[in-house]
Amino acid sequence: MDEPEAIAAALQAIAARIAPGGRTVDGLRRLSGGASQQTWAFELGTAGEGALPLILRRAPGVQSARDHGSAGLATEAALIDAARALGVPAPAVCHVLQPADGLGEGFVMARIEGETLGRRIVRDERFEPARRVLARQCGQALAKIHRVPLAGLPPLRRSGARAELDFQLALHRGHGTARPVFEAAFQWLRRHAPATEAAPVLVHGDFRNGNLIVGEQGLRAVLDWELAHIGDPMEDLGWLCVNAWRFGRDELPVGGFGTLAELFEGYTAEGGTVDTGRLRYWQVLGTLKWGIVCEAMAHAWLGGSERELEKAVIGRRASEAEIDLLALIAPQGGA
Repeated sequence: MDEPEAIAAALQAIAARIAPGGRTVDGLRRLSGGASQQTWAFELGTAGEGALPLILRRAPGVQSARDHGSAGLATEAALIDAARALGVPAPAVCHVLQPADGLGEGFVMARIEGETLGRRIVRDERFEPARRVLARQCGQALAKIHRVPLAGLPPLRRSGARAELDFQLALHRGHGTARPVFEAAFQWLRRHAPATEAAPVLVHGDFRNGNLIVGEQGLRAVLDWELAHIGDPMEDLGWLCVNAWRFGRDELPVGGFGTLAELFEGYTAEGGTVDTGRLRYWQVLGTLKWGIVCEAMAHAWLGGSERELEKAVIGRRASEAEIDLLALIAPQGGA
């Protein structure tokens, strides 16, 4: 079913269920090459609306995305609907795939025009107007996500600060890699772990530059909800501020495009409450988590289970995470 012709035929068969009057499927093309999930763009010809630009997001085969630590694509679609109901910019879900559709797990959503490449968002001149408002818009979107009512949501994993720290430690130990900076970060995080858990909210889980659609006037959509869970709202704010997502604009802590003051302004304007201590904790933990992701890719490359050159290149970036961790936890002016 991974062949474009077979996928196009299956979409054609359910065209009328994707959108009223749906008739033809044209221009099917793969947008990403992930092993666990696929993203396809296509145009759906309809009787009355003309051609609708759409996206198919699917997990090929019978293995659920939940097996890879994510919520699953059907759950992701439900979360997008719940967030959109509160005004979070996100693509409208048109159809959640059913077993009879023959396409596996996934959903079809509207295609929104804009830029997703973080380096272009933080550097291209045409996005200068967007950069003036983007951090505030991200704060507003996050506050809306964090007030989505938990009642009625699909089952989601729960993870607080200490549970996430234990999980990352187990991953790191499993790689068998000696990294003194990572060990220092684990010790710092143990010492500074919040004494109490925050009131649980819906956490996006991967809200960062690179998972946003940005137009010339600012934020157009929030993407990639697969890591959503119930947890501490400051996890999302801290992850957005990890240096890896600034794409060289280190002086702008929010995604390489904005300031903390702008982020906080947008977040509080929509009813959110900022806890800077917790945010810093999650920024450190997020930086360490990214380093362990890089470490895992290097481990897979060296072990022979992953032969894509891109994974080896990303694996080398664990050293960048070490530098970022030292900047966060080392005493100012220290050695």
